[in-house]
Amino acid sequence: MAKNISFLELARKVLLETKKPMTIEEIWDYSLRNGYEKLVKTKGKTPWRTMGAQIYVNIRDKKDTPFIKIDSKPRKFFLRELSTTNFGINHIIEDEEAEVEEPKTFSFNERELHPFLSYYANTFMNIYTKTIYHEKSSKKTYAQWLHPDLVGVYFPIDDWDSEVLDFGMILGSQLIKIYSFEVKKELTFSNIRESFFQAVSNSSWSNEGYLVAAKISQDDEFITELKRLSTSFGIGIIKLDIDDPDASDIIFPARFKSDIDWDTVNKISNQNPDFRAFLRRVKNDLSNKEIIKAMYDKVFESEKLLKMINR
Repeated sequence: MAKNISFLELARKVLLETKKPMTIEEIWDYSLRNGYEKLVKTKGKTPWRTMGAQIYVNIRDKKDTPFIKIDSKPRKFFLRELSTTNFGINHIIEDEEAEVEEPKTFSFNERELHPFLSYYANTFMNIYTKTIYHEKSSKKTYAQWLHPDLVGVYFPIDDWDSEVLDFGMILGSQLIKIYSFEVKKELTFSNIRESFFQAVSNSSWSNEGYLVAAKISQDDEFITELKRLSTSFGIGIIKLDIDDPDASDIIFPARFKSDIDWDTVNKISNQNPDFRAFLRRVKNDLSNKEIIKAMYDKVFESEKLLKMINR
């Protein structure tokens, strides 16, 4: 019986055999044609996305990664060991698309979804998240309308030269992007307006705000209304997939706001210690040009996430 291998090992095997840059779909199709998919033990609905997520994270986090990204559309991957004689190294980052599927019936609490969102935000959006606990706010009666369930930050540390970062800070330029996320178990006609305007209320201060859910009604009229609200108010919609975390996706993107509402940021900071600590952490990481990942929400591997949620 053949020994099971990881998605990363499978991708490397295919690229070594073909000796050419390939998209994730091409790598997976080649695996299917040659029966290699049997070597990978997976029950995911979109195994090629799981492979893509793992390659992406491997390139981003491992200095000795064997993979590189080729400057092409659609995105292609290649092996560093083969690139010196065939292709130049050029890194790009872009989102992948996934079909929106009707989720299964399940039962869980909203905070069980936080690790799924942290995984998606970090893996596919390069965002570090932090849970903000409403119960810690000094004024609990309307805390859920003041700040979101999670906040997030994108750092340019890995993308920009150190000199550019220093120059930007001297000029007082905004070097980071701040995100807010409001999490719900599901979105239907019965709760869409309250949920949506809660997201609007507690994300007004950020660069981008998202309403996030694991179950979203697929009724055509509902989707039309959801799109209308998203377009009108600039709130993005993320659908989490608790059966296959790599299949989570942005249904409607948020509208970027260049200005931060500092009055509201100050108000939230005064009332919630988690948010205040988040601001302090972001400041320190940007100043030191080093992201202390342990200070943000832990990012679990997709296999671990599947064992965490109460179904």
